[in-house]
Amino acid sequence: MTSGHGGWHAISAAQAYGVQTLFTLSGAHIFPLFDAAVGGKDAVTAAGDPRTAERTGPLRLVDVRHEATAVFAAEATAKLTRTPGFAAVTAGPGVTNAISGLTSAWFNAVPVVVMGGRSPDFRWGSGALQEMDHVPVVAPVTKYAATAHDATQIGAMTAAAFEAATSAHRGPAFLDVPMDIFYAPVDAPDPVRHVDPDRVPDSDALTRAAALVAGAERPVLILGSDVWNDFAEEAAVRFAETLQIPVIPNGMGRGVVPSGHPLLVTRARSQALKQADVVIVVGTPLDFRLGYAKFGPAEAPAEVIHVVDTPEQISAHANPTAAVAGDVSLCLDGLAQAWEAHSQHRSRDSWLRDLQDAAAAAVAKDADALTSTVDPIHPARIYGELTPRLADDAVVIGDGGDFVSFAGKFVEPRKPGHWLDPGPYGCLGTGLGYAMASAIAKPSSQTVLLMGDGAAGFSLMDVDTLVRQNLPVVMVVGNNSAWGLEKHPMRLLHQYDVAADLQPGLRYDDVVSALGGAGETVADPEQIGPALDRAFAAGVPYLVNVLTDPEIAYPRATTGL
Repeated sequence: MTSGHGGWHAISAAQAYGVQTLFTLSGAHIFPLFDAAVGGKDAVTAAGDPRTAERTGPLRLVDVRHEATAVFAAEATAKLTRTPGFAAVTAGPGVTNAISGLTSAWFNAVPVVVMGGRSPDFRWGSGALQEMDHVPVVAPVTKYAATAHDATQIGAMTAAAFEAATSAHRGPAFLDVPMDIFYAPVDAPDPVRHVDPDRVPDSDALTRAAALVAGAERPVLILGSDVWNDFAEEAAVRFAETLQIPVIPNGMGRGVVPSGHPLLVTRARSQALKQADVVIVVGTPLDFRLGYAKFGPAEAPAEVIHVVDTPEQISAHANPTAAVAGDVSLCLDGLAQAWEAHSQHRSRDSWLRDLQDAAAAAVAKDADALTSTVDPIHPARIYGELTPRLADDAVVIGDGGDFVSFAGKFVEPRKPGHWLDPGPYGCLGTGLGYAMASAIAKPSSQTVLLMGDGAAGFSLMDVDTLVRQNLPVVMVVGNNSAWGLEKHPMRLLHQYDVAADLQPGLRYDDVVSALGGAGETVADPEQIGPALDRAFAAGVPYLVNVLTDPEIAYPRATTGL
């Protein structure tokens, strides 16, 4: 039983789902949440000061400079820890500022709960401050969206939001509470976390899929974010090693098969997907990142097996040859068992060797770019200096276009759950929120945030939050003074570009220094490594602003259209 205003009931429900941190931006509509998060007035007095209470209360309270950052931080918490992320925003513009974060979590299938303030019920319709019905606005990008008009139901409805967010197929949920309802004192039972229902894959579907794999000569296994989200990383490695299938990761699937593993052929991706006869896609949509599932030679397209966490996620547009839905571990283990039951399997040793050779050749070909001494700096040189300095448990975060595309090429995580990027929604500005979540969730690991200079403009003010929270994130800006992902395609289509140039040589490091961090600008490729060493040793938020060649575009194979 919990007694008190609605904040106590909401925080109790969040704790039942493993939440440890609440990300927010201050607003009077949500003061009850703050009061309960820090433990109330007596706890603040006992802590000695409010700032200490923010770190030692029932939930750590982290206040940011923009509501979008709060939701991105909650999203990253969920991605990294696989417990739901939690954010609270005030009414009206607080909620509308949060919509990009909610939508990012929706596209990435990440369990996030956002609680919103709301104008009081007793004033509704009178034109109260920030009076707005949020639910119809957020409903299209949430699994659950509701308003609690009964104070006795705040705890139960908060729990319902967390239940919706954490149930497969995962995603964000939203609950707002009118201010007068939030403050009403009530007694209510503590919510009980429900047991997730079994998601056992269909045996006939497993048999059909296994037959395709057994007959494949050139199979490829693509591991997507839901392999990690659904706690299936060990099953994925078992499956790949049992069948000896070459692996290409996607999204949070990066690191499931660690860097250096003989089955990891990321650098032979193009050859693998163009020549495959069967492609097993696990835990990711068949979207633009995968060429809409147009695999294999044009004259003999590959057969596609789509493995997903719920039947609703089976691709409708790609019409896969076979599909298996359920708990991803059970799907993969069941598929391996059904494959082993086949009396004959096609030989494919030469296929794996060919892809291993192609991957090795691609790595060798990149050596010149990674050690380039050209002026202006080749963006690849940054990764030639950065990757040897990354610890095995480093969390690497990408927030940008072309510059982060180079990261996707050159950074291969050694562990799962240590790579973050915006995902298929492609929302710039996620970086600072993701970085603070990483530094809080994994304080003993390096947190490295890679930003294009365009992306840096979205959220760099939240370095102030890193400083106030004592989070020593290393930031690297690839500063080519342009919207590179747009500049070069517009030139291709129109033979000129407009609205694509940024201020040359802008000192983003000075912005960080002004906010209480530190940094430096690098224009000499030989100074990148020493600058990174200083960043890792600084113990404060530190930005290395590297001036790169604006004429070098990432050689991408897809535009997303």
